[in-house]
Amino acid sequence: MESIVHRTVQVNGIKMHVAEKGEGPVVLFIHGFPELWYSWRHQILALSSLGYRAVAPDLRGYGDTDAPPSISSYNCLHIVGDLVALIDSLGVDQVFLVGHDWGAIIGWHLCMFRPEKVKAYVCLSVPLLHRNPNVKTVDGMRALYGDDYYICRFQEPGKMEAEMAQVGTEYVLKNILTTRKTGPPIFPKGEYGTGFNPDMTNTLPSWLTKEDLDYYVSKFDKTGFTGALNYYRNFNPNWELTAPWSGVKIKVPVRFIAGELDMANTMLGLKEYIHGGGFKQDVPNLEKVIVQKGVAHFNNQEAAEEISTQIYDFINKF
Repeated sequence: MESIVHRTVQVNGIKMHVAEKGEGPVVLFIHGFPELWYSWRHQILALSSLGYRAVAPDLRGYGDTDAPPSISSYNCLHIVGDLVALIDSLGVDQVFLVGHDWGAIIGWHLCMFRPEKVKAYVCLSVPLLHRNPNVKTVDGMRALYGDDYYICRFQEPGKMEAEMAQVGTEYVLKNILTTRKTGPPIFPKGEYGTGFNPDMTNTLPSWLTKEDLDYYVSKFDKTGFTGALNYYRNFNPNWELTAPWSGVKIKVPVRFIAGELDMANTMLGLKEYIHGGGFKQDVPNLEKVIVQKGVAHFNNQEAAEEISTQIYDFINKF
């Protein structure tokens, strides 16, 4: 880990922290919630040893990257703007893209807005969220799962932050990172409570050490969760902003990988969409869908070696 280089880059009006290692074609890693560049620690080491330049930023609002105060600063145009500026700062025209969770959603937006910047995309956990032109994203989720569905609970500024503060940063992060519960996370009424993981134990899984957890906690203790939650507060604004791209086909070559116990794929009808032909229709160059047996949401950490191998196997073709 000591061999990973850390620096700060000026992008799109903010200072962005970037971790990188290696020489060669750039592989850009985009983390999700509630994560950091650190989520890609295994892949950075693996891909850099295979002849690639692995680059993993903290997204705006996270870790050591600036956190603009307004909610609207976290919409998809700003986030993709950060990444385009980052790619330009690396002195390359194109990157291999790898995204997980919210990073996967952002990856789809990058492929939609600036496909010429992406040579190929390895998407983990969240497929393209097909835009329904008639229903705003959060409104659709609320109709399906009610007001206590986690994304609905995240909408009101300050409220979820206060509930998370009551249980503490370490509890929140451990609760989310260790969950193996499938299906939609429905929170207890008016509190964080058992949150994502009603079966949380004191024991950490083998793939998440105390040292790993401490690193996440140290960064979120510093930033709080507001920046991270503001991504969710832009689901409806993003729905409006992406109207010009409604029905667009993603032409970038894609490999999709998800754990069979991933909550993201066991809700919102995504399993049917992924395996029933809808996904392939929207992403004609979807090369393969891989479902990892016995693996949950954070597959880039839980099944780190397999993910690194899959990334290399796919991008090596280009």
